[in-house]
Amino acid sequence: MNTDTTDTDDIPSPRDFVGGLEKGLQVIQAFDQERSRLSIAEVAAHTGLTRAAARRYLITLTHLGYMRHENKLFSLTPMVLRLGQSYLHSARLPRLAQPLLYRLAYSLGEAASVGILDQDQLVCVAAVSAGQMVSSTLQPGTRVPAWCTANGRMLLASLPPAQLEAYLERLQPEPITEHTITGKERLALEITRARAHGYALVDQELELGLRTLSVPLRNFRNEVVAAMNISVHAGRMRPGEMVDRCLPALIKIQVELNALL
Repeated sequence: MNTDTTDTDDIPSPRDFVGGLEKGLQVIQAFDQERSRLSIAEVAAHTGLTRAAARRYLITLTHLGYMRHENKLFSLTPMVLRLGQSYLHSARLPRLAQPLLYRLAYSLGEAASVGILDQDQLVCVAAVSAGQMVSSTLQPGTRVPAWCTANGRMLLASLPPAQLEAYLERLQPEPITEHTITGKERLALEITRARAHGYALVDQELELGLRTLSVPLRNFRNEVVAAMNISVHAGRMRPGEMVDRCLPALIKIQVELNALL
């Protein structure tokens, strides 16, 4: 969904490509919520590196402060957050969206966020809770499946037909909650409905108790570059009530943000 294009978007020539940097980033990405502490052998297995290469990268990252080493296991340090902060502090979208999200969230007394698509996942790039901690997924940097979230579904609705078809073909939806839509035909219908209505409403498909309503954000070329949502606890607002109460406020901020993008 990123519309900033430069010559660096093309595949680099072999002499310009830094393979060591790629492998170092792969080592960092091997760690996640389910794999918070890994041995050299486990890192090698997850990255496809040899044990000797994995060891060198882990030792280098430890020396640079991005890893810690204890009892033959490696884990990430908070310094890794600097990589994400560099994006949040330098990218135009989060800086423009954050103050308007404050207005939106506090006008409704609910949580609001902006997200983008990144390799089939939705990544939150800005968020405001307004005193309501509805979900831990509404934090900058959080990655969640796109197909079962309102922001994600709204962004999928903006894809060209061929890209959306390819996405649905490789998708393997699983029931995250009892409300999760897992049938691809039904999912395609919901995405089509979001495109036609100009908003997406997802009811407890990612988390029980979490309802989200989303609208697309467009740049000056009328290209969808992100999506913005309001999230509420299901016990506080019914789906129809959410559309009636939150959609006008969402559209108001949507118009303001579109003019800035």
